[in-house]
Amino acid sequence: MKLVTYLHQNTARLGMLNYGVIADLQALDNSLPDNMRDFLVAGQEAMHKAMKLDADLKSNKITYTAIPENSTTLLAPVPQPTSCRDGYAFRQHVAAARRNRGVPMIPEFDQYPIFYFTNHNAVQGPGDIYCMPDHFNKLDFELEAAIVVGKKGRNIKAAEADAYIAGYMIMNDMSARTLQMEEMLLNLGPAKGKDFSTVIGPYFVTPDELEAYKIPAKAGHVGNNYNLSMKCWVNGKLVSEGNVGDMDWTFAEILERCAYGVDILPGDVIGSGTVGTGCFLELNGTGLLNDKNFKPQWLQEGDVVEMEITGLGHLTNTIKKENTDFSLLAMKKPAQV
Repeated sequence: MKLVTYLHQNTARLGMLNYGVIADLQALDNSLPDNMRDFLVAGQEAMHKAMKLDADLKSNKITYTAIPENSTTLLAPVPQPTSCRDGYAFRQHVAAARRNRGVPMIPEFDQYPIFYFTNHNAVQGPGDIYCMPDHFNKLDFELEAAIVVGKKGRNIKAAEADAYIAGYMIMNDMSARTLQMEEMLLNLGPAKGKDFSTVIGPYFVTPDELEAYKIPAKAGHVGNNYNLSMKCWVNGKLVSEGNVGDMDWTFAEILERCAYGVDILPGDVIGSGTVGTGCFLELNGTGLLNDKNFKPQWLQEGDVVEMEITGLGHLTNTIKKENTDFSLLAMKKPAQV
């Protein structure tokens, strides 16, 4: 089942997507919520009703008012996540980024999965991404997959954690690298370098749709894993290519750590972290390592970023510039020694 949040008469609505057309979920069954957050909170009963409707739609057992996907605006499938975390699951990306900086691979990567909290109020879907002047100082995309939590849990073991995953999406964890690198010098983690935009979409895919792509987790790991091709284009040029199956830490293992001593909630969004080659920071570092004349690339105003993951759709965004000269970088005070 594919669920979307779409705009109808300036109101966000929850719909089911099949064969390029949307059916409004509540119009199909008025006992179901009209928004993703309430739908997830409603739990398994609502999910089972929706799955039955989806099967009936696919077999033409019911009639409905069809809304062509290309006639409406798709929003983030989960437009108001209860929280948004991002993991660090791909060893290839971590190892390459560290190699490019001339530092050894950190051994702790193999010991436990980590994540950080990003701004759940800055989650958006397909469409324009508005950026401030400082964001354009080494503006970057990050090609990722993401999960949505479907039920409340606490102290969950990885072997049980996949049952808490309601759906999967594409994620683009946008990054302003100069802001990020300056902040990281203070050892507190990313903040303004990350909190301006996290893109998810174009739709929310339930796990049953991915059964045919299931593969074993890597040796020594537990949880579902999927052979899903990941690609990113900038202005029509393929710049990144990987696979969800390359995740070293599974979403189940990341969930286990997220839920240790705290509640995870319906509507929580958790990203995989960047796939190998999945951002300009890594690609530029590798290019310069191999060729001193390599010209680094960063996102510019007007750039079109497209991401595609097998089974999860095609996510498109255009980079826009805010009409302001307000700059945090220009406000830095002199260092005291």
